[in-house]
Amino acid sequence: MAAPRELPDYVHEHKIDKITLDIIENALANIRFEMDRVLVTTAVSPVIREQADEFPLIADRKGRMVIGQFGSAIDVILKNSPYEISDLREGDVIATNDPYMMEGSTSHLPDLLLLRPIFHGGELVGYSSQWGNLMDVGGTTAGSIPVEARSIYEEGVRMPPVKLYSEGKLNEEVLYMFCHNTRMPKQVEADVKAIAAGTAVGAARVKELCDRFGRETYLEACDALLDRTRSGVIELIRRYLPDGQRFTFEDFTDDDGLGNGPIKLRLTMWRDGDSLNFDWTGTEEQVPGPVNFYLNPEMFKMFAGVFLIMAFAPTLVFNDGYYDVISVHLPEGSVLRPRFPAPLSNRLVIMARHFDVLQALFSKAIDGFSVSGSYGTSPNFVYAGTDQEGRSFQTMEILYGGIPARPGGDGLDGHSWWPEFFAVPTEYLEKYYPLRVESYAARPDSCGAGKWRGGCGISKTYTFLADGHITYQDDRAYTYPYGVDGGRHGESSRKFLVRKGTEERIPLLSKVQNVPVYVGDQLIFETAGGGGLGDPMERDPGKVEADVRRGLVSAEKALAEYGVVLEAAGSVDAAGTEKERARRLSARTGPLDQFDYGPLPPIDELRETIARTRREFNEWLSEQ
Repeated sequence: MAAPRELPDYVHEHKIDKITLDIIENALANIRFEMDRVLVTTAVSPVIREQADEFPLIADRKGRMVIGQFGSAIDVILKNSPYEISDLREGDVIATNDPYMMEGSTSHLPDLLLLRPIFHGGELVGYSSQWGNLMDVGGTTAGSIPVEARSIYEEGVRMPPVKLYSEGKLNEEVLYMFCHNTRMPKQVEADVKAIAAGTAVGAARVKELCDRFGRETYLEACDALLDRTRSGVIELIRRYLPDGQRFTFEDFTDDDGLGNGPIKLRLTMWRDGDSLNFDWTGTEEQVPGPVNFYLNPEMFKMFAGVFLIMAFAPTLVFNDGYYDVISVHLPEGSVLRPRFPAPLSNRLVIMARHFDVLQALFSKAIDGFSVSGSYGTSPNFVYAGTDQEGRSFQTMEILYGGIPARPGGDGLDGHSWWPEFFAVPTEYLEKYYPLRVESYAARPDSCGAGKWRGGCGISKTYTFLADGHITYQDDRAYTYPYGVDGGRHGESSRKFLVRKGTEERIPLLSKVQNVPVYVGDQLIFETAGGGGLGDPMERDPGKVEADVRRGLVSAEKALAEYGVVLEAAGSVDAAGTEKERARRLSARTGPLDQFDYGPLPPIDELRETIARTRREFNEWLSEQ
């Protein structure tokens, strides 16, 4: 792998000096985090307040994201709204939650996006935008993530781009109509207003920058930041990716929640001079169930660039500046580009797996830089019902799993795909909802072995204190997080229901809808681990010993996977380990696998198994 060197500033000439540009860049970064803070501290639902499932951005006057996350679809939102740019006024806020009407900038109906134009001296200088995951927007199940939806009409109320605020005045009728279609109108109203407050602080801070440095200097800084990121990404493409060589990878998600699966994602990548090309041809057609992911092409370009930036140039801000040097083909009618009105509520399965596929391609293309497979989604868990005092309740929680191993480091244990997410505190859940968390820990032996091991999944046990229903989605129950360069696969996910007064663990599927639970029942929720990287025989025995002492790896796996012999007291038997590893190395008959997919059966056999187990589960559920 080539040694890092300082990246050039930017391609085009700008009059702004570097010090002023750096000050404005850092000020914008702080604005983004202030927007986060305002929203998280004023929202009331746990998914935003406790887990920070929200994303802000600041865009320039052309609608290009200058700083933020997930990319910008401002042009698409305005195109699908009844407003022209000339119609926008100070204090206007456009709201929408329809993924199809914003080209997948948010990917399911609970994600509400607000867009606020920013004016300075009567001139449009940019946009402040933020979206947050609402607790409920209607639909057939609490939480608006139905596993069995067959169209988006079953997933909740859809708001087209419409002014929620007009010149600073709240459109009470629009908000009332939207909240009226949710199961939690008070919480939803509070969260919508909190998202609006986040965009307001973003707009106020941008105006302060214009006051401080002058409007023209601020606008030029936006152009310079976009150009600097563009030239930086071009340099990364030139430096790390071979020109002209094609790389292809495919992986599978389990199923769509209706018994259809496995679902293939296939991606080809090649560099052509200064540009990087991606083609998803060969990816499965859209499926009847709601795991379809309506992927915004600009968003995927952001993901591809972010991988390079975070791996090799983390000080480079990612924004919309480099999108013209990355091209992507998304086949219409595929699970990555489904046709309306395909359901989308559980799209995180495909979203997370497309990350795995993308990073596997970079692992193939970049010498000495490999990343393994992940736990494969962001599991959503919803518990709703009526407590013993007759009050309705509904909680939603995002759960985590094993993060991939990467060069020079183990994968994170029980972590989110999104670095700034948090776990809901147990104290919060037990205070406000009729449930008890019996245990919440890293899942032992779920991590894939390697010189650098994958992260462990989580194991969480809930006891329900009121009758109700549970709905959740997960994945990697049939497929495995792959290991790379001799690393072993991570373990798949598991779920069990234990009825009160029994000890039988009833196995549940990775995606269920409206399963009845009663007082005293327990749910054991176990997510998948991450794959390992590199030869397990090269892992430092001291690290293996530490993992055993922490309960992340059993003594049996230490011996079986790593060849590490432990004494009765748990410390490493150095001589025994050296002898055992030498024995195993001498017994090898060929090179290590580049990818370890785990004990997968033939695809046709797996397809039959998935369909059969779904039918059997539905029969069991009908009897409950």
